[in-house]
Formats: sequence, C-alpha cells, structure tokens
Amino acid sequence: MITSINPYNQEVISEVKELTKAELVEHIEIAHERFLSWRKTTFEERAALMQAAAADLNEHKEAYAKTISLEMGKPIKQAIAEVEKCAWVCEYYAENAPKHLAPKSIEADAVESYVSYEPLGVVLAVMPWNYPFWQVFRFAAPALMAGNIGILKHASNVMGSAQNIQKVFERAGFPKGCFTNLPIASAKVESIIKNPKVKAVTLTGSKPAGSAVASVAGSEIKKSVLELGGSNALVVFEDCNIEEAVKTAVQARFQNTGQSCIAGKRLLLHKNIAEEFTQKFVEEVRKLKSGDPADEETFIGVMAREDLAEELHEQLTKSVKQGAVILVGGKRDGAYFEPTVVTDVTPSMPIFKEETFGPVIGITTFKNEDEAVYLVNSSNFGLGVSIFTEDFEKAKKLITLFDDGAVFVNELVKSDPRLPFGGTKISGYGRELSEDGIKEFVNKKTVYFNSYS
Repeated sequence: MITSINPYNQEVISEVKELTKAELVEHIEIAHERFLSWRKTTFEERAALMQAAAADLNEHKEAYAKTISLEMGKPIKQAIAEVEKCAWVCEYYAENAPKHLAPKSIEADAVESYVSYEPLGVVLAVMPWNYPFWQVFRFAAPALMAGNIGILKHASNVMGSAQNIQKVFERAGFPKGCFTNLPIASAKVESIIKNPKVKAVTLTGSKPAGSAVASVAGSEIKKSVLELGGSNALVVFEDCNIEEAVKTAVQARFQNTGQSCIAGKRLLLHKNIAEEFTQKFVEEVRKLKSGDPADEETFIGVMAREDLAEELHEQLTKSVKQGAVILVGGKRDGAYFEPTVVTDVTPSMPIFKEETFGPVIGITTFKNEDEAVYLVNSSNFGLGVSIFTEDFEKAKKLITLFDDGAVFVNELVKSDPRLPFGGTKISGYGRELSEDGIKEFVNKKTVYFNSYS
C-alpha cells in the first residue's frame, strides 16, 4: 500500500494499493493501443477535449485544491491558484498546438520539402509533490495535444492528487488510456522506461532521481527531459526600486513554503543598499502568516514531510557554524519551519552551494557587476536568476553572462505556458511549455518530394 499522510497533523489521509507487475504491463499495453487511434485524431478533436479539461479544473478547483493542501501542506489559496494555472495551460495548448506543430516548409532542391511534427507514442512522466497538479499538466497538455499518450508515476505522498488528475481527463471525455495514473513505487520506474511500448520519459525532481532516469533512458536510446533542482539568485543592484524589489523577493522565496525549484534561494545585495534592503526584507518576512494550510489567511504552511524540514535545519545549522547569522526564524517544529533569513552567507556554506528546499534564504553582498555575475554562476544549478535594476541597458548586457536557463528582470522567475521553461548544468536539460515544450516529444520528420516528370 502507498500511504499518504497529512504533514500538518500527521493523520493518514488515504492508502492506495500499488499496481502489480502484471497490472502495470497491462496499463502500458492499453496506453499503446490507444496511441494507435489517438494519433489519427485531429487537432480540433483534441482541442475540444482539452478545453473540457480546463472547464473541469475551473469547476472543481476548490475540491482539487483541498486534496493538494491535505497531502503536501500547501496553503489553500495557493493550491487553488495552482489548479487555475493548470486550466490556463490546457486552454493555451488547445488554442496554440495547431500553430506550434504546423509543418515547416523548407526550400531545397526538391519539388516540395518540409518538416512535419508527429507524436512519439507513450510518454512516461515522473512527477514531484511540490506542485502536484501543475507539474503534471504542463507535461500532459502539450503531450496529448501533440498526439502522444501520457502515463504518470506521481510522488507517493500525493496519490489523491494523482487520482484527481486522471479524473479530470476522464470527466473531460478523453478516451480510456489517453492519460493513466500508475500508483507504483519508484523501484518500478526502470521497468517502465525499458518497456518497448514506452517511447520517452520526462522527470521533474532531484538530481539523483534525474540521473537515474536519464541513465536508464540513455541505455535504451530513448528521449528524456529533466527539470531538476535550482538555487536561483535574486540579484539586487543599488539602482533598483527597493520597495518593489523587497515585495517581489519575499514572494520569490516564500511562496509554496519555499518548496519550489525556481524559488529565489540566494539573495545577493549590492553593499551600498544591503543594510536598508535587509531591514525592509526582514520586516516583510515577519508579517507572513504561518498556520493551518486550510486557513485562507495562511501564507506559510508546513513542509511536505518532517524529514524534509530536518534536512533543511541541518543545512542551516552547518551554515551557522561556519559564520552565518540568523536574523529571523531558524526554528523547526515537526514539519513546520519558520520563515528564516540568514546573513553573512559565503559561497562555501550549504545554504549557498546546495539547494534549500524550504523557507530559508541567505544574504550575500557584492561590490560590483562582475562580482554579482561570479556569485550567480558559482552555483552548480542553472535554472533561473532574477535581477533588480532600473537600468535596462545594463540588464541586457548582463543577461548574456548568466549561465541560467532564464533571466527575469524586476520579477520572480516563474513558469508561463507562453514561454519555454528549463535549466542548465545540474538543473537539467530540455524545455517545457511554449512551442519549445510541445516539440520535445515529437518526431521532427523531414519530408522530401521529387518528380521524374
């Protein structure tokens, strides 16, 4: 049995029976058989179903959000917003998939030559708990609209959300087998990837999980996309709008109780404004309301599991022993972790060089632009960076110097269906969302016509 426990009160929410090996193989066979007919459907037919999925998400968003909050502790208002965003990505691909996947004419010495974009088949998605709906839908919407089939191995602590996601597609009218939730342990993932009926895999998660999945996919010569961890920097220059930058930085670090790969985890401040910014930042952090995730006023809930909070506390403790100074927070109670701000952080400390997956942020100062770029790129992660400045010309010059997959100016790094999303270095490879995302799992087929007449 796969057990889901409420991290706020430690009560058992549900138990789900794990699929047997035979049942798993049967689900994959059904998915493959569905692909043979699904690939022949038109964009119009798929779009109608995807719009119906969006409607279902909007209609039942409170119920879906409640399950999210119970399973992984997300504050209810943020959970509702997550479900609404899933409806948006369904609508986006229903409207834009035909344009994104339209054949591309290429002039050559042929009578006619072009590239067509055709589905691969059954694609496995291995997904995490921190955004249990969004991470899945940003894969499923483009994959299904491209004519692929989705099978899901979700995190074991969000099985209720996984079941609800399949329910969305069923309620929308998608044929059986188009999208299937597979309640299994991680140990069975390798056998799925090796199944010849499965053509590709995408994973959002940790570096070890990504490395393991990529290794198996590589051995089978199958396409993989990895969206892994991040340690995004928030770089605040002295010419920024301090009041607005403070508000954005607080949101960037502490939404979803800090449990986000694209959260701003390293706060880099120009030395001339460091004292003022830090004071205002700490004041805003102190205002964040902690409590029951079901309370609409709660902004900081609990972390998804107590062991995750313990790991974060260990990173903080080691950093303090190396000289970091806690300005606010720092205490843990079970799965609850206080919003924490730490200063005097150096690149050798865990809270700088490792991913801190919870409500802790470290402050490091810099003297000039070159040092700021150096500090940003000192990380092994490369998901995104936010810079705060009123000088757009300076920003444009700096953008090319950052190694990350995204640079946001005067804004937190966020995923948007219209923009490609993904990282560099140990943050993974490949892209999700936008036209780039839907083309990750297609056969880019060259077509060439000649004539002898």
